[in-house]
Amino acid sequence: MIRAFLTVALSLGLLGAQAAHAVQPAKAKTSKSAKKAAAPVPEPELALPDADGPQNAAAALVGFGHYDCEFSQTVNVAMNPKHEGYVDVTFGKNVYTMKPVLSSTGAVRLEDVRGKTLMLQIAYKSMLMDTQVGRRLVDECVSEKQLAAKKAAEGAPQQALLVDPNASKTEAKQ
Repeated sequence: MIRAFLTVALSLGLLGAQAAHAVQPAKAKTSKSAKKAAAPVPEPELALPDADGPQNAAAALVGFGHYDCEFSQTVNVAMNPKHEGYVDVTFGKNVYTMKPVLSSTGAVRLEDVRGKTLMLQIAYKSMLMDTQVGRRLVDECVSEKQLAAKKAAEGAPQQALLVDPNASKTEAKQ
């Protein structure tokens, strides 16, 4: 009798569990394509003013091409195809449209038109900075042109030492 009671109780319990399961709505499965559709919408393109003389002069000094950076990161600098005098800087999946500006120190500043980033290009290296947070995104970025300039500069003092000491000794004797 106890056995029969347990059998009936278990059967009713299983039926109740099945009924409860049937009442709950099925969870919607999200596919990878659905997740991609939910990706953030790219920012709308800005209406940029035409480049003026100083901006075009600074754009002529920009180091274009591929940059190898610290921690195996890369940056690419290319002319903006839609706006003359502007530059596109690609870092990771982000592309920043930048306005070239020549600084008083001779460095080329690439200023993000949205005010988010800044790339500084000096003779031997470049860096990309997040201006909103005030930190470097990536540093020690070097293009082939910058690497060649650095190697030439490193070789120049050695050559000067070989020539200059003799010239100064001759001048000192006179």
